[in-house]
Amino acid sequence: MPGTARHDREMAIQAKRNLSKTTDPVERLRLQCLARGSAGIKGLSRVFRIMDDDNSRTLDFKEFVKGLNDYAMMIDKEEAQEIFRIFDKDGSGTIDFDEFLVTLRPPMSNARKEIIMQAFRKLDKSGDGVITIEDLRGVYNAKHHPKYQNGDWTEDQVFRAFLDNFDSPYDKDGKVTTEEFMNYYAGVSASIDTDVYFIIMMKNAWKL
Repeated sequence: MPGTARHDREMAIQAKRNLSKTTDPVERLRLQCLARGSAGIKGLSRVFRIMDDDNSRTLDFKEFVKGLNDYAMMIDKEEAQEIFRIFDKDGSGTIDFDEFLVTLRPPMSNARKEIIMQAFRKLDKSGDGVITIEDLRGVYNAKHHPKYQNGDWTEDQVFRAFLDNFDSPYDKDGKVTTEEFMNYYAGVSASIDTDVYFIIMMKNAWKL
């Protein structure tokens, strides 16, 4: 993605600046993630995934705090309790992993969501809501990839590496869901101020 590294740097600086101004605990956690670049939220989700030993897709308070510590988030116990309470809507003592990540994801305008979905639909040739290697044939040209040209990778390996960019880091299965595609671009989106610029970038990247 052209320019993403620069956006990442700008976003990280912006997030650090905003951190000193905000007292909202969820926003503070979001900004700490974004201060690590567009993959920051994805990184936190990876830590939680490792802790979720029983694959329940839920976390109790102890796991939640341990995850924040493992990811070196600067959040004290009171703040962590407050965040946990916000997400534990039914007071069950556990929070839903996916709901937590969706809420933490930076908000996006409908115009941005729509252009992301346009790109997704272009790649999802079969229209089943999941992008696979089969979908990419004919949409994405692997033959220009340097590793294909020097004989290191087959066409399928190029496609797989391409899908892994968008795939959840803890669950790389060679399939990219709408949710995973959205999560990836929510990170990129947070680094781009105007809708117009985001839409131009998406149109250029995906030839929409």
